[in-house]
Amino acid sequence: MLIRPFSPLDTDAVVELWRAAGLTRPWNDPHRDIARKLTVQPELLLVGEVEGRVIASAMAGYDGHRGWVNYLAVDPAHRGRGHARALMAEIERLLTELGCPKLNLQVRADNEEALGFYAALGYSPDAAVSLGKRLIVDGPPA
Repeated sequence: MLIRPFSPLDTDAVVELWRAAGLTRPWNDPHRDIARKLTVQPELLLVGEVEGRVIASAMAGYDGHRGWVNYLAVDPAHRGRGHARALMAEIERLLTELGCPKLNLQVRADNEEALGFYAALGYSPDAAVSLGKRLIVDGPPA
């Protein structure tokens, strides 16, 4: 798999990937999420491609205190081949180069497959509660 920065030409393929991976929700417009990301650290929106086709993605960011990962996805037909692990390694490398001391991510509590994956990479639960407040409504309220 070739890991490279996202290009706007990848938008439809990435949105379809996120849908296939079960990452989209009615209250998050994936097109708007991509457009927003392209205004802040666009080089941290990565795609993985095989034979010219986008089969994986990850969106990362660093705010000067913590790094974050969102939308890590691998096409279901390409899972189990180390693609997610490779994307996470690249994100960790890029964030480390930026001086990021810690990487955080959120996983839905019922997503045991993802929790197991991240545990295998050395991630563990923080003693924290994730809170959120929608500032701009993209769709129906959660």
